[in-house]
Amino acid sequence: MSARASASPQNSEWLTRRKLVDPQLAAAGWKVVAFDPALSLVAYDRCAIVEFPTDNGPADYALCVGGRILGIVEAKKLSLGPQNVLTQAERYSRGASANPLHFGAYYVPFLYSTNGEVIWYHDIRHEFNRSRKIAAFHSPVALLEQLQSNFEEACRALLALPNTHTRLRDYQIDCNAEIEKAIDKRKRHILVAMATGTGKTFTMVNEVYRLMKSGVARRILFLVDRRALAAQAVRAFASFEPEPGLKFDKIYEVYSQRFQTEDFDENEKFDPKLLPNSYLTDPRPGTTFLYVSTIQRMTINLFGKAAAFGDEEGDGEEDAVQLAIPTHAFDVIIADECHRGYTAQDLAVWRATLDHFDAIKIGLTATPAAHTTTYFRDVVFRYEYERAVREGHLVDYDVVAIRSEVRMNGTFLKEGELVGHVDTETGSEQMDYLEDERAFEASAIEKEVTVPVSNEMILQEIRKYALEHEEKFGRFPKTLIFAANDLPHTSHADQLVEKARDVFERGEAFVAKITGRVDRPLQRIREFRNRPQPSIVVTVDLLSTGVDIPDLEFIVFLRQVKSRILFEQMVGRGTRKGEKHKDKSHFTVFDCFDGTLLAYFRNATAITAEKPAPKSRTIAEIIEDIWQNRDREHNVRCLVKRLQRIAKEMSGAAREQFAAYIPDGDVARYAEELPAALKKDFTGTMNLLRNKAFQDLLVNYPRPERTFLKGYEAEDTVSSVWMVRDADGNDYRPEDYLTAFSRYIAEHENEIEAISILLKRPASWGMEALAELRRKLVAAPQRFTEENLQKAHELTYHKAMVDIISMVKHAARSEEELYTAQERVQRAMMRLTGSQKFTPEQMDWLERIRIHLVQNLSISRDDFDDVPVFSHVGGWGRANRAFTGHLTELLKRINEAVAA
Repeated sequence: MSARASASPQNSEWLTRRKLVDPQLAAAGWKVVAFDPALSLVAYDRCAIVEFPTDNGPADYALCVGGRILGIVEAKKLSLGPQNVLTQAERYSRGASANPLHFGAYYVPFLYSTNGEVIWYHDIRHEFNRSRKIAAFHSPVALLEQLQSNFEEACRALLALPNTHTRLRDYQIDCNAEIEKAIDKRKRHILVAMATGTGKTFTMVNEVYRLMKSGVARRILFLVDRRALAAQAVRAFASFEPEPGLKFDKIYEVYSQRFQTEDFDENEKFDPKLLPNSYLTDPRPGTTFLYVSTIQRMTINLFGKAAAFGDEEGDGEEDAVQLAIPTHAFDVIIADECHRGYTAQDLAVWRATLDHFDAIKIGLTATPAAHTTTYFRDVVFRYEYERAVREGHLVDYDVVAIRSEVRMNGTFLKEGELVGHVDTETGSEQMDYLEDERAFEASAIEKEVTVPVSNEMILQEIRKYALEHEEKFGRFPKTLIFAANDLPHTSHADQLVEKARDVFERGEAFVAKITGRVDRPLQRIREFRNRPQPSIVVTVDLLSTGVDIPDLEFIVFLRQVKSRILFEQMVGRGTRKGEKHKDKSHFTVFDCFDGTLLAYFRNATAITAEKPAPKSRTIAEIIEDIWQNRDREHNVRCLVKRLQRIAKEMSGAAREQFAAYIPDGDVARYAEELPAALKKDFTGTMNLLRNKAFQDLLVNYPRPERTFLKGYEAEDTVSSVWMVRDADGNDYRPEDYLTAFSRYIAEHENEIEAISILLKRPASWGMEALAELRRKLVAAPQRFTEENLQKAHELTYHKAMVDIISMVKHAARSEEELYTAQERVQRAMMRLTGSQKFTPEQMDWLERIRIHLVQNLSISRDDFDDVPVFSHVGGWGRANRAFTGHLTELLKRINEAVAA
């Protein structure tokens, strides 16, 4: 964040030291003094001694504290990169034999090289310590603290510390172990990727305790990007009990920034402690504490309010002030949700904030992005969503593809149709009949035009699935709808709220909007999480990340998303297991773009390649680059494109204002002729372009008023289909899923014994074959679960609850009839009783067998002693006597009849 010095021929090493390095050393607390051979080292305390003599020549600076040289600084002129100069500092360290310290071949432990702009630093005491770039020189106190610490011993203590907390899951223990191995290997940038809902925060709360307990870190900064997340983190630390009977905040100091009432749950009694500024500006050796802060606040603390980057949720830090915080203020920084992309300009500030501190940095994310891995480098641990589902810590999701012709192809308004013209400034609406036909592409829906019936029909389709869910589970599914926008007067979110209240007919409170435009949005989110109502919430992106709603069961995408990070975060709202609803086995994603949204992200990788939005140069900056002859041809092309964009966006009033500078105010023609004009008369053309009034007009030209139509008579066709997701994230329509199942059965008929038995040797059917069949089908890449297959058969063949035997037989031979388990068992028992007469006692036993078969599709001798329906009336012994000792043969016949 320093101001760049001009690169002139006079920038010699001497000027570098005098003008650039001396002030930086002084700012870090060093007194810059010339070497005096008449003085002993004891006379130099907190001094940067210039031209300090060593056996290998004079060092540019020797950093001396209490009679000991702790650091060597080698300075080079501005035009040289300082990284490779560290070898020269090493030579002087080996030659500083008068220093009372000794580390192998070296006498000075801390080495620096700088050109006044960039500082490289190397602690040579351990062979694994890597040189690194730092933002500022360490203070005398910081170097003394480093000298007196034994990082190697602390790492040994960390690795030896038992990690047996009862609340930790195996993968969280593994995560802790990988982080600690990386720290022991002297890694300074560490990235942890864990799926949303798998306990990243709890894992790191435990890690913070271990780092403090072992002495690896004393001052730890926990950074988040929203105040509500900071409040969650503070609560997590306060409630964690790392030692029996002792909460974390009773063992170590926990501080936070200032919060607001809405940052906490209602009726929650919690009193976070505010961090004294002195803990930041004057870190004391031996003080151990944790500080939870937003990165926005820390940015202001470091660089002032002008450097702060905003967030879309208005989560400001009005009370934050700039402070003089030294580079050693924290030993470890943990950056939560570090995937957030921001813009390139924001990213630069984000990195500068982290880079200011010479600390171990640990990044946490569910969705690593390219800029995340570039900064944190080493992904030391991954726990992916698919694995979390497989191990039962998260739930999977079903997909319903809703096809709306309007959403897919746009709308066509016919001449004479009734439309509403909305004044986007005031919200007033004027009804009129369309004078001429108008066509709108799909991208214009909810931006330039809305078709009310389309939104209503989509909600009606969702209602159908919600009522099915309510009938099956006895509760209405908590539903989150992502709308296209929440613009004043033309809000898609508002329209959906009103339509949903009409469609679901359950009152005003049943549906709510939660966006940045509502009062106390954090409180509204908690009400959605904790209360029965609202059951449906419409948002845009406020609930896309960092919001924990475990009982969420429906997620509806009525907005297009192109960011993989945003999409995965949105879907991540539903992945947690139910809190109140323990039977939540999955959630459902409604893709209102006929499945194309999910298809777009189907090939999602663990590391998304998407980049932050680039910073847009101002038109004045482009013009200045042309004037300074910086990549002139490229910048002329950029300027022409900007001017062409202006020509398309400006109003008639703008043309009149531009006429004062260019002929007829024709910006399009001016843009077309600009390259030739610059070649013919560069100075004259640039005089106009550099005119401040002209530049102001290029930015603030009058735009046409935004128009918005409501197509009251426009029509839509809406349909939906439930889809199946396989283990690789591919989505299948029911008929395609069954085609894949048929292919799988054909390919594995001879490989899987159970399939072979059903198709060729039904007499061998039994519990073992059934168990193998279920296990193999679920393990297939397509995840052929009975539930998925039954639903696909129901939707394709209109036959509910088809049994697994019928599925396999029909997949192999399409002429095979589909039965439910009840029908199949009834058919088998009728064959048995039709060919043989049984006593009343035997018929009672056969009825018990029938009931068991409906649930299990096979029976064995062990069932008679293990299953209550048999064991409670005498078990195997009594049953076998009833059948005069021939029950074994009878069971074999029954199993064969079931499988036939």
